Amino acid sequence: MNEEVKNKLKKILPTNKLHFELSDRYSYSFDASFGEYLPEGVAQPSSAQEISEIVKLANQYGFPLYPRGSATSLSGGPLPVEGGLVLDMSQMRDKLIIDKENMIAITSPGVLTSDIHNEAEKAGLFYPPDPSSAHVSTIAGNILENSSGPKGLKYGTTKEYVIGMEVVTPTGEIVRVGGKTVKNVTGFDLTRLITGSEGLLGIVTEATLRLIPKPKDRKTMMATFHNPVDCGRAITKILSKGILPAAMELMDNACIRAVEHFEPSGLPVNAGALLILEVDGHPLALQEEIEQSREICEEIGALTIKVAESEKERNDIWTARKKVSPAITQLGPTKISEDATVPRSKIPEMMEKLNDIRDRYQLNLVVFGHAGDGNLHPNIITDKTNIEEMKRVEDAVGDIFQAALELGGTLSGEHGIGTLKAPYLEREYGKEGVALLKSIKHAWDPNNILNPGKMFAKEGQTKVVLT
Repeated sequence: MNEEVKNKLKKILPTNKLHFELSDRYSYSFDASFGEYLPEGVAQPSSAQEISEIVKLANQYGFPLYPRGSATSLSGGPLPVEGGLVLDMSQMRDKLIIDKENMIAITSPGVLTSDIHNEAEKAGLFYPPDPSSAHVSTIAGNILENSSGPKGLKYGTTKEYVIGMEVVTPTGEIVRVGGKTVKNVTGFDLTRLITGSEGLLGIVTEATLRLIPKPKDRKTMMATFHNPVDCGRAITKILSKGILPAAMELMDNACIRAVEHFEPSGLPVNAGALLILEVDGHPLALQEEIEQSREICEEIGALTIKVAESEKERNDIWTARKKVSPAITQLGPTKISEDATVPRSKIPEMMEKLNDIRDRYQLNLVVFGHAGDGNLHPNIITDKTNIEEMKRVEDAVGDIFQAALELGGTLSGEHGIGTLKAPYLEREYGKEGVALLKSIKHAWDPNNILNPGKMFAKEGQTKVVLT
């Protein structure tokens, strides 16, 4: 980044909000996924106007911009793969308004998702999307990746709750899309288009979120099984009985052992798989739903079944689930995280295919995820310095995606495409579909300024490169 550009940036932002030293740039070179890319600089804007001016400057001088929240992305979402300038959006967190009468939240992009949960609950309201990283991830990051978490099963994903935004376009205009009303069919639904766009179509500077009444009560159950396939059968049978839990989470044996080694939580280490089920709603209905779920698990052959009798027991169960990701990180120096998603009825088949992939490539593959909506998280624990093993990991990742697509699923349920899944996009969309996506990107961002190098594979690239 030349001195002329740096000097122009200094006219937009205070000097202490611009960082060009190597040590600062390195701090913004990675996220929670695989890969490191060094940016040429970092900017910490505090308003939509400042971002607008930076975007216009980027178009004028032709350098890329990479919006970044807390960098919890597992697909390489904010990685500055072509250098350029990182926009640290985590500093924009001054606004969080809960409008109880209209049941909406109006929030700055850098506000933590868990803070929205907490403030909504104080008003007797509920914001359902709850990714496991909610205590550290920013709301704009969640919106642009459409990341949702366990409660997507009953309540839907983030896109169902984003009803309005203020956005800086890839050419620097400040626009508002959507609004404060749940019903809005004026023009194209740009709110939905930007949600899940992975930072390729705009930079969110304010979001309006729909809230719903907080459920009156909830009950949580944990059941263990001989193997993940039986656990998958229990999930599909519970759902087919007309029970719609708020969440259904699966952990395989490797995850259970990892959690117990990381921070003992009293999980049964000899179980092949574990199911966490939570129902919420009216207290009179919950007891019947939890009992029916218990009976189904017993029919499938559950080893143990425990229903939480207190809020502490409930929190202990969910705390164990939230420890999975940090726990399995301790199993090896490199963690490749995926989220292939299949129709609910195909969960047992997908578990069998994942077992086959694990055995075929002789890899440490562990599985957990939001199994109630088919959103599984196969994680491969490896060592990126082991070139031979990484070649097997590359092939295994391709097979995981192919297995999900063959079962009628999708490449990603909530992590996004980013850099890690770009080579496989055409398998799901076809050439014509990918061409349509590219045409939308080009129409919005003719100079390819925003987050280049994501979603679309390089010419001739057919698989992820991890070595």
